[in-house]
Amino acid sequence: MPPAYLTHARIVLPDGVLADSALLIENGNITAIEPDAAAVPRAAQEIDLRGQTLLPGLIDLHSDAIEKEAEPRSRVMFPLDFAVAQIDRRNAAAGITTPYHAVSFAGNSFGVRNFDTAGELVRAVAAFRGHSLVDNRVHCRYEVTDASALPVLEQLVEAGLVDLVSVMDHSPGQGQFKTLEAYLAYMMGNHAMSREEARAAADKKLVEQHGALGRVERLLALAARMGVPAASHDDDSVERIATMHALGVRMSEFPINLETAHAAKEKGLPTILGAPNVLRGQSQSGSMRAIDAIRAGVADCLCSDYQPSTLIAAAFAAEHLGDLSLPQATALVSANPAAACGLADRGRIAAGLRADLVAVAMVAGQPLVTHTWSSGRLVFAAGYPAGALASDSAGVVQMPVAGEPGRAAA
Repeated sequence: MPPAYLTHARIVLPDGVLADSALLIENGNITAIEPDAAAVPRAAQEIDLRGQTLLPGLIDLHSDAIEKEAEPRSRVMFPLDFAVAQIDRRNAAAGITTPYHAVSFAGNSFGVRNFDTAGELVRAVAAFRGHSLVDNRVHCRYEVTDASALPVLEQLVEAGLVDLVSVMDHSPGQGQFKTLEAYLAYMMGNHAMSREEARAAADKKLVEQHGALGRVERLLALAARMGVPAASHDDDSVERIATMHALGVRMSEFPINLETAHAAKEKGLPTILGAPNVLRGQSQSGSMRAIDAIRAGVADCLCSDYQPSTLIAAAFAAEHLGDLSLPQATALVSANPAAACGLADRGRIAAGLRADLVAVAMVAGQPLVTHTWSSGRLVFAAGYPAGALASDSAGVVQMPVAGEPGRAAA
């Protein structure tokens, strides 16, 4: 792989932004920022970024978009190896160089979330790693009311195929589904169930809550032994945060309200909010707005949740809507997720780190990825017409964001 010399870039560093700067990539790593001309190898390929913004490659701790690649419609399944190859390409195009594919183990009747199918999907991700464009990782989500999935998940953790685990309880009456009606509507809409089937699933969940705590303790103890970080999902109270922290959880995904997010921060648990929530200006389940958590200083990471393309847009939106500096907004999708999962070799633009990088241009008022490098390899490039690329160094995107009338997003 020949060296690459990126020039005329607006480089976002952890503590500032360099205008009209340059960066050298060699052997998969960032060798130097603003190198002396004499230090640039003659064989280096120069790529003129024409004022575009250069960010660290995005790190996405939770994206279940892979499930839609495998099952685009309820009970309509594609081959899993095909699904993995396609989501790899989508992430490269979205500037996500370290995606954690969120695969749910949630019983034996929900299509791709069937624990046997979910296990096969995890293995398909592992099988494709040697061919992938980006560093594909696995985030296994365990539905605590399902006893049957636990042995399957334990085997995957013990085999070293899992990079992050989370525990979730989608029983009606708490967490994401605050009412029984909300749960029934979701199951009928997302899983093509009749109302009677959805009600039976709800009743089964409520019965199987018995023993859930013991199963969670068992899984989290195994994760700790294997060095796999753990998160809790849809935390809805200070008490729940305390319980999860005591069990060994080290991240809080989608806390339901500001009080819970503050409690997570007080316990030292990084919080993870959804990028689609930022762009839409609201939660799809009626929970806390992510932008409110950002403004309150209790949002550490953004994840794409279910749509990879939202992550870069939400990072730029957070800069202006959240009154953040560009380095602070960038950290939500790079440095902070890296720190949360112990990835010391990426997440920032600095000499010696992996050359995971993404170039972003303003096209028709949208922040769009033009180039993605994964460990120094150019894995995505988009040839927008030269006249379409804005040279606005302030990076303001005139894109309306739901819930924020009259404010520009970035």
